[in-house]
Amino acid sequence: MTTLAVALISVGGTLGGTLGGAVLSQRASRAEAVEQNQRADREREQERNDQAQQAKRDLYAHLNTTARAYRIAAQDAVHAAERGESIDPALLDAAKEAWADQYSQAQMALPTDVLQVASTLNRSLGIGYSVVKQLPSSPDLDGAYQRAKTWFNGPLSDGVYLLRVTLRHDLGVEVDPHFQQTRMQMLATLDTARNNLDQVLSAERAQAARPD
Repeated sequence: MTTLAVALISVGGTLGGTLGGAVLSQRASRAEAVEQNQRADREREQERNDQAQQAKRDLYAHLNTTARAYRIAAQDAVHAAERGESIDPALLDAAKEAWADQYSQAQMALPTDVLQVASTLNRSLGIGYSVVKQLPSSPDLDGAYQRAKTWFNGPLSDGVYLLRVTLRHDLGVEVDPHFQQTRMQMLATLDTARNNLDQVLSAERAQAARPD
């Protein structure tokens, strides 16, 4: 009986050890699988974040590029007209359309503060387009040329610069604790200059429309 009991205890111990080891092994396998799944989830999330950030950088780069190209195309048209050269309207219209396309896409993605800058610049670029188109009918060509050059080299140039810096701040490339205040001041200045120019252009159009 003693021998039998010892044998049974030995077999039970062996089976218990085997079963216990199997349970521990299963638990370890499940824990490893959970960890692998969590790691894969983190990697997928990081990949999505990286892709979103890259898409944002691409959008911002195109927005900045088309804004600069639009201003330069309008400015070049003014200089060409002043020199008496023929102007190809297709160049300015193409730059205008490229900006409009990028701005339309950006409206769906820009945060509020960045959209405020882009919207103000959009209206300012539109006034610049009107400046160019209205040059031939201006009653004072010399004054009109000077006014146009002042607009494109001054307020509008500052507006394009403001957009670029705002985009860089939103991407985290630039960090300036006082930028919010600077941004609001520059926006107010650009708004005022645009409104003043719009009034002058409107007055000229009204004068040109009056019968002699």
